[in-house]
Amino acid sequence: MFHIYKMRDDHVLDFAAEELKKYLWMMMPECGNTPIAVDPNAKDGFRLGLLEDFGLPNEAKDPVREDVVHIDTDEKGGILAGSNVRSVLFAVYRFLRLNGCRWLFPGIDGEYIPRKNIEPQKYHKLADHWYRGHTTEGDPSIEQVMDFIDYNTKQEQNYFAPLGVHTYHERYYAHNLNEMNREPEPVPQSQYDQWKGLYLAEITKRGLLICDGEHGDCPRSIGILPEDRSAYIRGEKFPTEEMVSKMAMLKGKRGLRKNVFDIGKYNFGDPNNTQLCYSQPEVRTNLVNVIAEFVEANQHLDNVHINFADANHNYCECEACGDTRPADFMIMVANELDEVLTKRGIKTKLVFYLYVDLMFAPIKERLNNPDRFFIQFAPITRSYTSSVYEDTIIPPPNPYVKKNVWDAPKTMEGCVALLKEWQKDFPVQYYTYEYHFWRAQYRDPGLVDISRRMYEDVLSMKLIGCQGILEDGSNKSYFPHGFHDHICAETLVDRDLDYNEQYADYMLHLYGDDWKQVNAYLTGISEAFGEKYMAGEDSADPAKGTHYNPGRVPYLTKVKELAAMARDLAAKHKVMPTRPQTVAYRLLNRHAQYCQRLAEIFLEKCQGHDKFALEMMEKFIADYGKYDFELERYFDFGLAMSALKVIVKQMPTIEF
Repeated sequence: MFHIYKMRDDHVLDFAAEELKKYLWMMMPECGNTPIAVDPNAKDGFRLGLLEDFGLPNEAKDPVREDVVHIDTDEKGGILAGSNVRSVLFAVYRFLRLNGCRWLFPGIDGEYIPRKNIEPQKYHKLADHWYRGHTTEGDPSIEQVMDFIDYNTKQEQNYFAPLGVHTYHERYYAHNLNEMNREPEPVPQSQYDQWKGLYLAEITKRGLLICDGEHGDCPRSIGILPEDRSAYIRGEKFPTEEMVSKMAMLKGKRGLRKNVFDIGKYNFGDPNNTQLCYSQPEVRTNLVNVIAEFVEANQHLDNVHINFADANHNYCECEACGDTRPADFMIMVANELDEVLTKRGIKTKLVFYLYVDLMFAPIKERLNNPDRFFIQFAPITRSYTSSVYEDTIIPPPNPYVKKNVWDAPKTMEGCVALLKEWQKDFPVQYYTYEYHFWRAQYRDPGLVDISRRMYEDVLSMKLIGCQGILEDGSNKSYFPHGFHDHICAETLVDRDLDYNEQYADYMLHLYGDDWKQVNAYLTGISEAFGEKYMAGEDSADPAKGTHYNPGRVPYLTKVKELAAMARDLAAKHKVMPTRPQTVAYRLLNRHAQYCQRLAEIFLEKCQGHDKFALEMMEKFIADYGKYDFELERYFDFGLAMSALKVIVKQMPTIEF
């Protein structure tokens, strides 16, 4: 029997010890009920504690945010240590991984836990990026996000951002785009607030860092509550004259700005997309007070976002706002907020973002207290068909013409050019807010190309001066596999790992000995759809549409044969040695159906049969929606169908 000792009394170490006990029991049933105790003088068994508890050096410059994992064990136990208590939990998971455990996707069904005796392990690593995290997004249920928080931790992701709880859960329980197959389940708004508390309890239990703050701060500052957003969009509520007087003026008129996304039949105006008239001191003061009150009431947060409204080309054009750049207004608000928090003795870090209009650097304003801030680089306009490499030539930045009149950079290089302009005058720590798990992943049904892009983009972080990535995207991105998630997390920890070795290891554990046959199918699917084609970058005649290219016909025609191959593989692997493999082959069968139907739609689309393709898309949504309940833990039906429908309708993903 093993013994587990904690070097100090701490709730995260409690959880780490229980996790170690659980998985050792699963690996070696003869171990029985391993006892856990606090004993800073223990010399045997597993000893869990901070590096300093063992007299070990700590190379982390910021031990709160940087994670050092140290493992030195034999067959009977040993040291599992870290630079902070969260890192000790990471040491437990890394130790288990070195002993053959794998977490292939969220939930118990995704756990590959071998029956074997543990082996001696030595490992020491300072994570190469200190910002490694994910947000809530898409259409998740509460259970799915809870599973994801647990999985996120097992991937050694140190941040979680519980953003948009009302919005994203509301989409799931409304069964967005699938009402014909699943009856909507209305949830009281107060329940979402409770669920956010549940999130926070699970996040803090694991010692993860938390960031929060949303686009809803702007409407809240003029009296529109986040839980009422949908009511305004549907035209069930309308802003008062006083509210309107504080909203941005566009083309001579103030009011709610309509949503630029494909949100359905209701679009009376979205509070979250409506900028304010930031030249009004009262507007800035109200916004600052809303954020300051939130920060003061939530001092468990590690950093809080300062957000203007979502969307773009929507900043106030009134005479007082004039030619002042949105970024100058952002720095004004940041400085005013810093002043308020400083007077209150609150040291919480603040974050503001470089996002659409705000990507263009300020002309006049500068930060009064740079140490208070991180800057979040959010290249939402970029293409996901290329990355920045060591030999990449960064072009001159796109010019800022005037308020609401500028061209968005379509490449990562173009986005980085604007980032470099900020970095000249704002020497603070930067990280990237990315969107691989948002709509980009659905343009690559095989998830092979997006996995490689993910890897390359993480490698580029050091090159562009960013400290890591916070991913904005679905918490259900595992259809039919989750390697793109795995490679993101692993490369953020260790940028020197080998991509091909990681891929082979993941696929072997997910699909067993026949993984190379599955790989042939996945690679074929990614090649058939084509990342450039699906991104609208491979049109044979732009005048006929972004996705007009009859040259794709022979590629897309191959999907029927590939799908048959995948169905045959799934039929031969219905019952596998491990539960994750059984689930994986069942997902593969449904994925083959999905890809075959999708290929039929894009066969019409690429030949210019747009109306027919849209009709086929609507039918596909209704037909495939019957599998939503079966697949919902792995596949974000609402977000996927919305993303694909945008392409088929030849609408821009976002209005740039």
